[in-house]
Amino acid sequence: MTLDEAIDRVQFAYPQIYFACHTRHARKRSNEGRVSARDSELLVHLGLDDPTTVSALAGHMDLARSTVSEAITRLERHGYIEKRAMRGRDRRHVGLVLTSKGIEVIRSSSVLEPGRLRGILGRLPRRDLARVIEGLSLFSAACRKRK
Repeated sequence: MTLDEAIDRVQFAYPQIYFACHTRHARKRSNEGRVSARDSELLVHLGLDDPTTVSALAGHMDLARSTVSEAITRLERHGYIEKRAMRGRDRRHVGLVLTSKGIEVIRSSSVLEPGRLRGILGRLPRRDLARVIEGLSLFSAACRKRK
């Protein structure tokens, strides 16, 4: 498969997956039990072990750094994220990572409905299911790598 063929497949597959599994969540403000749609979008861009800077997150999401900083302060206060030292940088540079509470709120507020995912993934033979998850995991990891 060429890279152009792979691009075509991703461009067609992603919207089909999203359409089949998407659900709407109307949330205006984050609190200790739920997060707003924007805060949810911020959280899904963070990992558990590889800290992301506020600047990188703001740049990726095309938001002002001040907007992201304000959201980060709120999300940290609610226990969804924590600041962590960045490898290879001095103490002044910190990154953001999810907490276990952050992972749980992502699961409960995901735009991908677990029941729909269960139904679709349940149609696959075990071997194919493992291949799908491995492929998505590899693709996701490549997305997180810095240039």
